[in-house]
Amino acid sequence: MHPIVRRRDAPPRETRTQPMPDPRLPMPASYRPVLTSAARPSTFDVAATDEHGEARVVPVAGEHPLTLYVDKRELLTIMTLGAAPEALAIGYLRNQRLVESIEDIVSVQVDWDTSAVAIVTRSGLKDLEQKTARRTKTTGCGQGTVFGDLMDEIDRVRLPAGATLTRAALYDLLDRVRLHETIYKQAGAVHGCALAQNGPERAAILMFVEDVGRHNAVDAIAGRMWLDGLDGADKVFYTTGRLTSEMVIKCAQMGIPFLVSRSGLTQMGHDIATKVGMTMIGRATNRHYLLFTGAERFRP
Repeated sequence: MHPIVRRRDAPPRETRTQPMPDPRLPMPASYRPVLTSAARPSTFDVAATDEHGEARVVPVAGEHPLTLYVDKRELLTIMTLGAAPEALAIGYLRNQRLVESIEDIVSVQVDWDTSAVAIVTRSGLKDLEQKTARRTKTTGCGQGTVFGDLMDEIDRVRLPAGATLTRAALYDLLDRVRLHETIYKQAGAVHGCALAQNGPERAAILMFVEDVGRHNAVDAIAGRMWLDGLDGADKVFYTTGRLTSEMVIKCAQMGIPFLVSRSGLTQMGHDIATKVGMTMIGRATNRHYLLFTGAERFRP
């Protein structure tokens, strides 16, 4: 995703769907912030003319600007499919290491009339000035941006030592992804990411998210994992995009030891995966794959 700074005269209004929790009160046992449910349609029909001169109506992927306001302060604008805007906003803050936990977020309110999301936190964003002062443009479709030092927290990442992935589970995941009904099959122009449950011979897809940039899809899954209280230790992450440094870092921050892609990888992605002990598999389609790192976790 490519953050586009868009200045506005005022932050968006907060459209409340339920009473706002008091930030001073203790957390309930199973906490969820106040959320809207403002998904946009994933595809739109447009007119086109084919190679035979015939008029056709074809679906195309949606693309919408969504400006993040945190505690009434504009952070950035994300171009998104709009299928999971609340989870995307939460996952973005999580993967940028701007909030420590889901309990730090009071509410996430999306308003498409202003193309904005208003996020209220309990005590502000962590080290915001320091992190936003340093931005790293990352590789990928449209280029993403990571705030702060890419390697700041990698040394503290600890992936589960005993986790293993079998070839049978990998093949099962690839079959499930291939058969999964996707926006890409209808309209193209999107990347997809899946979170799967890792079993001895099966890898059931728990969630599948598509967006105009793979960074958005990763962030949306990270947000949903927080909302649903899911741990990454027994999960496998699949992406249609390249395995870059940012993808590896985000997967590691989610505590997921296995990263799979149908595409290739970058040298920095390889180096970081090796450093954190992640099993990274690329060029994975049908019954073909390349095991790049973490061979000690893989069981043929």
